[in-house]
Amino acid sequence: MKKILTTTASLSLALALTNSPIFAQEGEKPVSASVEGHIFKPARVDATDARVKQLKVPAGFQITKFAENLNKPRMIAVSKEGVVYVTDRDKGTVTMIRDTNKDGKADEQKVVATKEQMHGIAIRDNKIWLATVKELYTANINKDGTLSELQLLADDLPDGGQHPNRTLRIGQDNKLYISIGSTCNACDEPNKEHATILQADLDGKNRKVYAKGLRNTLGFDWHPQTKEMFGMDHGIDWLGDDEQREELNKIEQGADYGWPYIYGEGKENPGDQPKDMSYEEYKKKTKYPLLTYTAHASGLDMIFYRGNQFPKEYSGDAFVAFHGSWNRSKPAGYKVSRIRFENGQPKEFVDFVTGFLVDDNKAQFGRVVGLATHTDGSLLITDDSNGVVYRVAYTGGKK
Repeated sequence: MKKILTTTASLSLALALTNSPIFAQEGEKPVSASVEGHIFKPARVDATDARVKQLKVPAGFQITKFAENLNKPRMIAVSKEGVVYVTDRDKGTVTMIRDTNKDGKADEQKVVATKEQMHGIAIRDNKIWLATVKELYTANINKDGTLSELQLLADDLPDGGQHPNRTLRIGQDNKLYISIGSTCNACDEPNKEHATILQADLDGKNRKVYAKGLRNTLGFDWHPQTKEMFGMDHGIDWLGDDEQREELNKIEQGADYGWPYIYGEGKENPGDQPKDMSYEEYKKKTKYPLLTYTAHASGLDMIFYRGNQFPKEYSGDAFVAFHGSWNRSKPAGYKVSRIRFENGQPKEFVDFVTGFLVDDNKAQFGRVVGLATHTDGSLLITDDSNGVVYRVAYTGGKK
């Protein structure tokens, strides 16, 4: 089993029962499925200038390194003054990054806060909100971009388990939204705050479940025109190379998105059966995804584009950072995709930044995580594999 942990291992695994069927019982009706699982992790190689140069973006766009040597940058946010902040779960830091001469490359980096397993981040006006696994903090942003002393708002967020990374957004209703992933791959969670998006006041009070049945919706945002909420949910592992596909959902208050019992457009998870009702009954209370994407691609952030630098057709479209798969034989993800919207509704995924997979897909030099729109309208992308923040700018073909 040691080979499972090596970077380039590819093997069939058994879910505890490989090559044997999984059985569940629904009244008098048996349910059976046979699943083969794989692990493949492309080897990490350096993000050299030559490799970065071969990254592919649409015509008229240019991608460059905005900042580097950042260890493992995860989530990212930008203040109205154009100061960039990134969290590092590994070191527990928040780093302030500035491009003081506005040449598209950062020239200042400074750690401005430290808490173990720091991850989620959101900014509104001159305040910042930060989340670890169990804790929620806020602080003032000083004029020089540093932060005041962190103020603890809550220390009772649900336990981490398999998905300990919390993400934060502030909605148009001035409420704080907190993504809480599941503790497991698929199970009946005893804590009803797991596998949800929570809503709370900005001071952390009046916390409640906003939507449930979401295995791990780290990336979510509101459409700038329709104000509707959308989020990318991670699919269940160990259902095979092509199941469960990643889901783009319209997130509605009080809705149930089916995990762990129902996935995709009404598929039944044979390993978990709803309590006190049939699969068919549970489907009737489940919201289905609007779009799906390649299984195990692992969308870690999603934002709508609100800048004014990109061409007009990007207005109202979203971007997703697909961190990259490990639970399939051929890698998927390792890219940034655009979600094209029409009349406020998602229509398709389109590649936006590709080329992080190299050496015939056996190696990678970037696992993208966080997304933010800079005040100049460029798109910033974190990479926690090589410690880089990338910048995608529209130049119209001019260098």
